[in-house]
Amino acid sequence: MSRIFFDTNLFIYLLEDFGDRAARVRHLLERMSARRDELLTSTLTLAEVLVKPLGIGDIALTERYEKLLSGPGISVIPFERACARIYAQLRKDKSLKAPDVVQLACAASARCDLFITNDDRLTTKIVPGIQFIASLDRAVI
Repeated sequence: MSRIFFDTNLFIYLLEDFGDRAARVRHLLERMSARRDELLTSTLTLAEVLVKPLGIGDIALTERYEKLLSGPGISVIPFERACARIYAQLRKDKSLKAPDVVQLACAASARCDLFITNDDRLTTKIVPGIQFIASLDRAVI
């Protein structure tokens, strides 16, 4: 059993049906379920996925995101004191954007085995507390 953190974009691909990317996320979720892996994300993910549906008044999509991210099988990691210290260390890398650092800090504080994103810039980073960072296309479960 592994602890796997999904970056925001994976949930968007899944619920807004981004074709091949949505299929890839579904495949990963099936593999994770078979292996009994734990799926994690952060409260920032919830905030980020709600921007578009709330902005266009799509209440149904808003509710789908909220239901998915509050349902069983997903642990939502809050940005707490332990995350703040990790955030401060990571923020020294000026190539990282603040929202990415929040995600990485939450994943690191939860001691994730794998952080999956579609942001290739993040895949080159070494973050204590995260064993591996992989792109959606290269993640192997």
